[in-house]
Amino acid sequence: MRIKGNEAGPGMVIEHLGSIWRVVRKQAVRTGKGGAYAQLELRNLENGSKLNERFRAAENLERLYIEGRSYQYLFGDGSTVTLMDTTTYDQSEFPAAMVGDALPFLQDGMDVTVEYAGDKPVAIRLPDTAVAVITETEAVVKGQTASSSFKPAVLDNGVRTMVPPHVETGTRVVVNTLDGAYVERAKS
Repeated sequence: MRIKGNEAGPGMVIEHLGSIWRVVRKQAVRTGKGGAYAQLELRNLENGSKLNERFRAAENLERLYIEGRSYQYLFGDGSTVTLMDTTTYDQSEFPAAMVGDALPFLQDGMDVTVEYAGDKPVAIRLPDTAVAVITETEAVVKGQTASSSFKPAVLDNGVRTMVPPHVETGTRVVVNTLDGAYVERAKS
């Protein structure tokens, strides 16, 4: 389906420069001279590279429709991940690069969605949040718990994040799988 360049928004998948790209961010820019344009941050779904492009309203883009299929993560070896189709129970291997920056949050038995453009798998999408354990952080400073400051911490998957001062080593927390940001303490 053809769309105008300024209609593309975050989450959309487009075909551009012979590859398949997901729009990560959009910024509408109006200049004093000339027309307005959309500044898009794109992520290549085939190799994971990023690209910043400007599109004017007069330019046409090819929007691709994505079909999501449910899979369950079984195991990975660093370069590939093995998933099981939850409807047919068939096991398939996919390149680990299809998971992108969320790869450290992939956990045994996690339900994921494999996105297909036609018959071609283009991305593996994890749930929005995952539970992780704090393995390293600074000690609590008395009186600091009431402030809105954050302190650095390391999760059990090696990802660095910022957590509130009251969170201690060994605490289970919920984090955003897209950027590793702290969301809340995990329920027991």
